[in-house]
Amino acid sequence: MGDLGFEGRVVIVTGAGSGLGKSHALEFARRGAQVVVNDLGGAVDGSGSGNAAADVVVQEIEAAGGVAVANYDSVSSQEGGEGIVQTALDNFGRVDVVVNNAGILRDRSFSKMSEEEMNSVLDVHLRGAFYVSQPAFRAMKENNYGRFVFTASAAGVFGNFGQANYGAAKMGLVGLSNVLSQEGVKNDIKSNVIAPIALTRMTTGIMDGLGLQLDPEYVTSMVVYLGSEECQQTHEIYSVGAGRYARVFVGLCPGWADVESETVTAEGVRDHLDQIRDPAGYTIPGNAAEEMMEAIKLIKG
Repeated sequence: MGDLGFEGRVVIVTGAGSGLGKSHALEFARRGAQVVVNDLGGAVDGSGSGNAAADVVVQEIEAAGGVAVANYDSVSSQEGGEGIVQTALDNFGRVDVVVNNAGILRDRSFSKMSEEEMNSVLDVHLRGAFYVSQPAFRAMKENNYGRFVFTASAAGVFGNFGQANYGAAKMGLVGLSNVLSQEGVKNDIKSNVIAPIALTRMTTGIMDGLGLQLDPEYVTSMVVYLGSEECQQTHEIYSVGAGRYARVFVGLCPGWADVESETVTAEGVRDHLDQIRDPAGYTIPGNAAEEMMEAIKLIKG
């Protein structure tokens, strides 16, 4: 099998001025893609802005013989999201891949978290991915081709102390990606999620000293595959980093049903909790309808 190439493909990477996003942008460009390098140029907490971060990455791509254009819009508004996609259309005429990578941190224990700390993180991670992905999805449908990669986190999939805002936003991305994977089927639009493990400015001080190789390039390898034409997977989540790659999934236990009684009491649930929780024979529904069918099979079986 040959190398994965992106000649003629247009890739948008949000938050591409540093860390994971920069790594993704450089590798897509190295493989022939025309890249929109989006970065607001702000701090880790979302404050501030500037052009330097995106410009430096574009200059690096061009110095290596690649093609890229900078964009400085914030993903946290509809206008900004549309501006990012319009930059791709104006400069390259199409959109083939969107890597939703932009993010900020406003960590705080749940009891002390402010509404502003919750909203600011939701605005960048969840609403930001919506604002960028919707106009991109429309453009992809016209070309009957597209690939989305959403950057979630173990903090969302599994939980992490002090990150209620971040975890809620990141798990929201899983739901958003799952729906796009359904709505994109007939137009060859695939949508997947990564939960990365890497050392970036957002994780400095958190993962230090683990003795792991936490270079962003390990994550980029999966992102490039998921963004490629060869990728036929969709509706999936991958834990990625430090040279290790693993699928994460939401499974459904067979469960327990009582169709004989007129009602099911709380005591009935309690008495059958082991069976309700038993993962033996689990399934992985591909959509909400498949989950319902599993329930119907047990109830009518």
